[in-house]
Amino acid sequence: MFISNAYAAAAPAAGGIMGSLTQFVPILLMFVALYFLMIRPQMKRQKEHKAMVEAVTRGDEVVTSGGVLGKVTKVSDVYVSIEVQEGTELIVQKSAVTTLLPKGTIKSL
Repeated sequence: MFISNAYAAAAPAAGGIMGSLTQFVPILLMFVALYFLMIRPQMKRQKEHKAMVEAVTRGDEVVTSGGVLGKVTKVSDVYVSIEVQEGTELIVQKSAVTTLLPKGTIKSL
């Protein structure tokens, strides 16, 4: 008697297919932006690094991911032998090579 009955409100009219699509547009735009700002540039860098590592030949001057500068003396499928100092060679994985230097860079240091 003192409390009146409460009834649920009627469901809003459905907007049809356009109403449901407009809810997903912001999510789709975020995925497109993520692809062009993060995923695509990373894939491009990986592709360039792979091409550079495959192009390493004997006599190239390189920098490894650990910061070691040296001249390539031997190249195999997986490993590269780098002469750091006369008579001192390091064997590193090819993927550890990060940069190819121009010829004569080590002598100028």
